[in-house]
Amino acid sequence: MRPGLYLSRMADEDGPVDPSEMGGADAPSVEDKPYKIIFEANKCIGAGKCAEVSTNWELSLDTGIAAPKAYFVGEDEVDDEIRAAEVCPAKKDRGVIHVVDRRTNEEIAPDPHDDGTLSVDW
Repeated sequence: MRPGLYLSRMADEDGPVDPSEMGGADAPSVEDKPYKIIFEANKCIGAGKCAEVSTNWELSLDTGIAAPKAYFVGEDEVDDEIRAAEVCPAKKDRGVIHVVDRRTNEEIAPDPHDDGTLSVDW
């Protein structure tokens, strides 16, 4: 397994997931890479849409699961990551790729609740 944000959450935990608790031990500075990718790998359906729109994503033909090359991205890369999150058809088009602004701790894509809360399904 790749190091990064492949994290799980106990099913009996209540309340919203705090994005700042995900990853970060080896994170670059917020100034250098202000966005982070949180990926629900266990919910990936292997459609490969993310890899079609972002060079940061690879779909493994062996496992049928996508994976990002980097979990932290800068301003010059974030548009591709937002697009990858938006085109992911998993979870009934709510996606399993989440782009979080580390400066505000809010999900910016796909943000199905339209309130910046992290929309993971753990």
